[in-house]
Amino acid sequence: MKILVIDVGGTHVKLLATGHKNKIEFDSSHTLTAKKMVQSVKALTAKAGWKFDAISMGYPGPVVHGRPMLEPFNLGKGWVGFDYHRAFRHPIKIINDASMQAVGSYSGGRMLFLGLGTGLGTAMIVDSIVEPMELAHLPYKKGRSYEDYVGLQGLKRLGRKKWRKEVAHVVALLRAATQADYVVLGGGNARLLKKLPAKTRLGDNANAFRGGFRLWEASRSRSTRDRFVH
Repeated sequence: MKILVIDVGGTHVKLLATGHKNKIEFDSSHTLTAKKMVQSVKALTAKAGWKFDAISMGYPGPVVHGRPMLEPFNLGKGWVGFDYHRAFRHPIKIINDASMQAVGSYSGGRMLFLGLGTGLGTAMIVDSIVEPMELAHLPYKKGRSYEDYVGLQGLKRLGRKKWRKEVAHVVALLRAATQADYVVLGGGNARLLKKLPAKTRLGDNANAFRGGFRLWEASRSRSTRDRFVH
């Protein structure tokens, strides 16, 4: 089975298909609707000659039973209630974008994934069961949330040195609270860290594609260890 993975972000939509090494991407913005996204994906993959049988899509917002539940903050409207299966004419699995990157980063046990980007993406995987988590907006301190301190706005407000200290503190708190065996830090700003907290490793944005492929590979696997349930 050939899979097309779509990673929808606030600044770019990135694509990769089975058998190809180089991704395709196009700009996204507050005017990008679900319909426009589908049109662009179809046009670009057709131009590249990519063939695929099924799709995985990482969505920047809450996803329940494979359906987006809230409109994305940084994109246009019309994502909730859109019929993606009908629009693409292919089977599709939709998962929160942090969860998709988490699946691609997972190496067993209890893993907490924290995506340090514009906001704070969070997901937990325990024995290959994926649980998206909404930890970003929980109160942290001084009337602000975790995301207010370790997201992009926190980085701009605090500066790199203080931001790094907050990241280390938040990682320690959330790892203890979730009893995670290890933490994976993904997102574009994770590369700004000089020293990683204990039991923590860096992820890679490319793991989002790996996670998208894994969603379909796992559904065909006979090994419980390789199945991802979300």
